[in-house]
Amino acid sequence: MLMTTSESVPGREVAQTLGLVTANSVRARNIGRDILASLKNITGGEIGAYRQLLVESREEALAQLQAEAEGLGADAIVALRLSTAEVMQGAAEILAYGTAVKLR
Repeated sequence: MLMTTSESVPGREVAQTLGLVTANSVRARNIGRDILASLKNITGGEIGAYRQLLVESREEALAQLQAEAEGLGADAIVALRLSTAEVMQGAAEILAYGTAVKLR
């Protein structure tokens, strides 16, 4: 499945708009990651455990988004956007959304 942040697909025509597709992933930190992050906060640098947590959340949200679009019979998702938010202390959400389309 083609997923793009642009409004169109170069060289292809949108034959039909199938509608909005959305997916989200909410992940919580754990005490082990918090301890390591606290140490890294003192010494500086990238907090790899949190980065990996967000990578996994993004991949999960995109996989769900693709499954929803495929369920509609889409060939592509255009105008793909990602958004993050803290939903409670220690938990973050990644929201993925876009427009499912059939291409010519």
